[in-house]
Amino acid sequence: MTFYAHQDIKTQVIFSGTRINAMSRRGWTLFLAMAVIWGIPYLLIRVAVRQLDPGVMVLLRTGPASLLLAPLVITRRQIPVLIKNLRWIILFGVVEFGIPWYCMATAERHISSSLTSLLICCVPLFAVLVQKIRRTEERISRRRYLGLGVGAIGVALLVGLDLRGGSITWIALMMVVCLGYCFGPMILATKLAHVPGVVVVAGATAFVAICWIPWSVAHWPTHVSGETWSCMAVLSVVCTAAAFLVFFELVKEVGSSRSVVVTYFNTALAVVLGVVGLHETLTSGIIFGFPLVLVGCIFATSRSKEPASSELLGVLSGDSDVIVDHQPE
Repeated sequence: MTFYAHQDIKTQVIFSGTRINAMSRRGWTLFLAMAVIWGIPYLLIRVAVRQLDPGVMVLLRTGPASLLLAPLVITRRQIPVLIKNLRWIILFGVVEFGIPWYCMATAERHISSSLTSLLICCVPLFAVLVQKIRRTEERISRRRYLGLGVGAIGVALLVGLDLRGGSITWIALMMVVCLGYCFGPMILATKLAHVPGVVVVAGATAFVAICWIPWSVAHWPTHVSGETWSCMAVLSVVCTAAAFLVFFELVKEVGSSRSVVVTYFNTALAVVLGVVGLHETLTSGIIFGFPLVLVGCIFATSRSKEPASSELLGVLSGDSDVIVDHQPE
């Protein structure tokens, strides 16, 4: 839990007690919205990557999104805010989608959209491990360590049972995606929480789009079907521009470690869409591995049930891991 230096710490601990265990109605609304919005892309990417180079897909996702959001930044006179926080906005863009989206689209040329979405379930596991290294949130309980172990077994079954010749390379690419999806929300929560979401998304997508222009010019396809253009339109407008604005609010509402749990819910939707829409096989790896990953990650990302009064005593005695953040709310 993060505490801000401009308020009395005792007051913040007492009044934040309900946030330790429960998620607000607004938090659940944002959470479910993200589960649906980010359950769709795997199917659309699988369709579009048949005709488009992965780098071109990154440009077509980020370019239109930045053009849609740029007028909002300009009319709200937020250009100075963008410039002031440009370094972290650029880093967020590169880490969250500049590199991961290229890796994901490349992997989906060789493995199913269902397996791709299931591998994204590693994100919360990575988040807990990084949290342990950074020591910025509550202590990791035995329950969460148990979750890490169960989740790791599930991933091993998922990957091991569905492993085919040469697929280890594409699975490794998906691990790069997972790392990016792990660190992106952390950058939002720690460095960009005070920056309006539209500024972050507009700046990040614009930078990534510009970076991918030279590659896209060299790899532009000779023919693109209407179906592919439709997929890219939804990916850019709904799954990028709108999605990251919602996700930014979700991170601010429930925190970075909880926000990545949305991957379990959108994974379930992605698997259903892959099996029904693309006629992908429901493999033994999915059947046996996914339940373990789901159970493990629920345990690994669960909050401590310690009451606020106990945490307050820890703060006052100096034994708590609570940190003081000087950023405004």
